[in-house]
Amino acid sequence: MSSKVLLIKPKRFGDDRGWFTEVYNKKKFAEYGIVEDFVQDNHSLSVPVDTLRGLHFQTPPFAQAKLVRCIKGRIFDVAVDVRRGSPTYGRWVGAKLSAENGHQLFIPVGFAHGFLTLEPATEVTYKVTNFYSRENDGGIRWNDPQVDIEWPLPAGDTPLLSEKDEVQPLLADFESPFAYDGIPLTLVEI
Repeated sequence: MSSKVLLIKPKRFGDDRGWFTEVYNKKKFAEYGIVEDFVQDNHSLSVPVDTLRGLHFQTPPFAQAKLVRCIKGRIFDVAVDVRRGSPTYGRWVGAKLSAENGHQLFIPVGFAHGFLTLEPATEVTYKVTNFYSRENDGGIRWNDPQVDIEWPLPAGDTPLLSEKDEVQPLLADFESPFAYDGIPLTLVEI
């Protein structure tokens, strides 16, 4: 199982009709170290620009790894290390995913995930390795000063948030159930 955050850049094969790409190939992903069993696909639509969803995770035994891609519009996608004992605990990495670039972000178990929409009517799909469990649904606040994510928001703007995301706890108030596995946070491009 991979515990690295991976930015995957699938090849596109194009001609005057458009393009073709493989977005998931179990054999090829295993070569990247992604051997997780994806059990559910999710799809979200965010109509307004600057809609922020996150920072979310599920706790064990229903923890989820995610494979995220943007199929319409553009997002700034973020993973935050929430593994206790990690030298990179509370640090984040981010990447712009869009329908145009076709990039995907693999987010392993032990990382909080969130994204900010950069275009109207943005659609995001993601595969997860465990089914949704309300009892194990968790998160940390999107604007936690300890994490200090550099969201690409216009100066002074506040994103559109769900009620749940407005009241997520701060990292300092979070008792992490995720253990550090010896691999510090890095964003690896493949």
